[in-house]
Amino acid sequence: MRMNFAIAALAAATLMGAVSFATAQEQPRRQQTFQDIEATFGVVPGHFKSYPPAAVAGAWAMTKGLVIDPSNKLEPKVKSLIGLAVAAQIPCEYCIWLETKFAKVAGATDEEVAEAVAQAAYVRHWSTYLNGMQVDFATFKSEFGGD
Repeated sequence: MRMNFAIAALAAATLMGAVSFATAQEQPRRQQTFQDIEATFGVVPGHFKSYPPAAVAGAWAMTKGLVIDPSNKLEPKVKSLIGLAVAAQIPCEYCIWLETKFAKVAGATDEEVAEAVAQAAYVRHWSTYLNGMQVDFATFKSEFGGD
């Protein structure tokens, strides 16, 4: 019994040491991430500050890669209009506000914003109907040319 306790205590101490080491390693990376976010946006938004320290660098890399990377194929306005359409469906008040702002900064008109939201509603409408009526998928595909 004493041996099991000693093994458990050693395992716990090893785990705590690993966690402490990982936490110490996260701090510089987290600070570098915050510096990059501030250089990009002029501020580190609170939602990045509250993000788990071990994951914030990855979350920022995903955001930066999808939103800012100049090698992306979709233009910023198109990406923001897609984001707005999705946000309207979720719904996400924060995302709706920010994607509308980003879309307009990228040159979207009020009419384009309205059309993006209407497009989302259109797809949601038919998705609801087709799924609710259990329309046969193979027949549906064949009616529109297959594949």
